[in-house]
Order: sequence, then structure tokens, then C-alpha cells
Amino acid sequence: MTTAFQTVTSADGTAIAFEAVGGGRPVILVGGAFNDCSTVAGLAAALAPDFTAVAYDRRGRGDSGDGESYAVEREIEDIAALIKHVGGSAAVFGHSSGAILAVEAARTGLPIDRLAVYEPPYVVDDSRERPGADLAERLRVLIGQGRRDDAAALFLTEAVDVPAEMVAGMRSAPVWDRFTGLAHTLPYDVTICGPGNVLPADGLATITVPTLAIDGALSPGWALAATRAVADAVPGARHLTLEGQDHGVLHHPDALRPVLLDFFA
Repeated sequence: MTTAFQTVTSADGTAIAFEAVGGGRPVILVGGAFNDCSTVAGLAAALAPDFTAVAYDRRGRGDSGDGESYAVEREIEDIAALIKHVGGSAAVFGHSSGAILAVEAARTGLPIDRLAVYEPPYVVDDSRERPGADLAERLRVLIGQGRRDDAAALFLTEAVDVPAEMVAGMRSAPVWDRFTGLAHTLPYDVTICGPGNVLPADGLATITVPTLAIDGALSPGWALAATRAVADAVPGARHLTLEGQDHGVLHHPDALRPVLLDFFA
């Protein structure tokens, strides 16, 4: 097994840092909000005996650079640069808003040969309120004012639907420093999800790559409904629920390993 820390240059000249571990067929791992290369490193290590697992810092995070202005297209170009570097085609796994980014990459026709997504946070029923259409702008204002704590709290309550009292408790947890450290990228994730996190059913119907939509049995009902809706919208897609798991499945990579090994192989 080999490990390499490298960078690729995206189409706009931004350096994207990544770690490739293992050997064999490449799999690109796309993290969601508050995630960087380290967050998916455990899953990369779990897949490494069978694949070349690529964990990368999305733009604006970790050792990756950032552009002067943000657009979802730039992040798709980042994935394209990684796929080109590892040989011209790859399987892709995306988690949360990273799952929606992976979906958008597949919709644009990148050379993705298999697509697995975990709980893309579309809102498809009335079990929770949709995020406000202006959420990304409100987050940018808070960040511009240096109010990173408030930005992280706003994202968690409105974008993720975490109860306010739970967010208040999280402020004193060790993970809060990670959240505030990556707060400047939260508008990126909101932009990826789109205004109101609406499921793009017509766009999903154009995806031709084999697709697996995964959720955790312990996750909120709205997340389960969203995952099932993705599986229903993508032609031929499969849906799978992992017992005993919730949205924090990246902390339990051994739960994902057999599922992804079977699907990607």
C-alpha cells in the first residue's frame, strides 16, 4: 500500500491538495460541510486495501487554494482535475452536501464510472422547513463581520435542521473549533445545495452512471426521504439503508467499507 500527498491544478489555476492511499481502481471521496481531507481519511484507509482512495481538501479548506469568487462549476472542475490525475476515470463517493456536489459532477458528464452518495440533503417533504433562499448571503455577511461562531450556528440550525439547544451545547465541544475554522466555506455548501435544497428530479433523471444512494437508519426522517428520492429519480439507482448508522457515518468507515467494496467492485 502506498500513500502520496500531492496537489493538482484546477482549471482556474487553483491548487487542490489531496492524499492518495492504496492501489487499484481510483475512488474520489467528496466531503460535505465542515469537512476537509482529514474527515474522509478514515474511509480512505478502509478502502485502501482494494482501491486507490483519494481524500482531498475541497477548495478553501486545508492545504487547497481558493478562487477569487465561488461557483459550483469550479468545484466540479476540481473533481475533474483529480479524475484526470488518477487516470481519466474514477468512482466517486460523496457525503452530505458533498453528495450533492458528486451528483452535480455526474450530471455534467465527468468520467465517473460509479457514483455512491450518502444522505444528500435535499428537502423533499414537509417534515422540516427549507433553508431560506438567502441563507448563503446571510452567512457571507456574518463571516465578513468576523462572526464565525454565529455563521456556524446559523448553518447548523437552518441548513442542517439541528435544534438550537443542541447547537448551543456544541459551542463548548472540541469540534466547534473545526466548525468555526471552516465557516468561510459554508456559503459554498449552501450554494451547492441550491435555494431551498430542492431536489432536481429532471436533472437526476439524466444521470446514466450506476448509482447507489445510502442512508442511515438512525438519521432524521427528512434525510431518509431525500435519499430514497434520489434513488427513485436516477434511472436504475439502488437504495440501501445502513442499520445502526446516522449522518455521522464517516466516523464509522468500517460500516461503509463492505457496501462500497461491493458496489465499486
